[in-house]
Amino acid sequence: MNLSAIDTILSRFENPKESLIAVLQDVQETYGYLPEAALLRLSEKAAIPAADLSGVASFYAQFRMKPPGKHHIMVCMGTACHVNGAKTVAEAIEAALSVPEKEATADGLFSWEKVACLGCCSLAPAMMIDGRVYGKLEGDSIETILAHIRGGAG
Repeated sequence: MNLSAIDTILSRFENPKESLIAVLQDVQETYGYLPEAALLRLSEKAAIPAADLSGVASFYAQFRMKPPGKHHIMVCMGTACHVNGAKTVAEAIEAALSVPEKEATADGLFSWEKVACLGCCSLAPAMMIDGRVYGKLEGDSIETILAHIRGGAG
């Protein structure tokens, strides 16, 4: 793993410890998650204890400690989606992928997570895959969408 990006990220912050969340966001943007090796390099270069980095990263739901799948699914759990069946959508995704939330499938193709709101309430229940919103979902539409992506028509 090329860790030189950590040096580049740190160069953008006058005091990385005071901007720790922004630093971690940049690390995650670079690698797709927060790899242990990157956190150790960050700890060393910024003189921030590794325990502090792990504490912040594990406290905030936005941070991933494991690599996401190639296609990351976000299931909206906002109020409109909740009352229109978001729980059923999440259960259908978990069943279709056979992995719990925030885990990647064995082939690394998919990962998924519940999010507070996608901001597309008129499409409730909704999910987003790779930046594309899918709305008015029903349990059986999930498998069709995933099969379409698996087939490369993404």
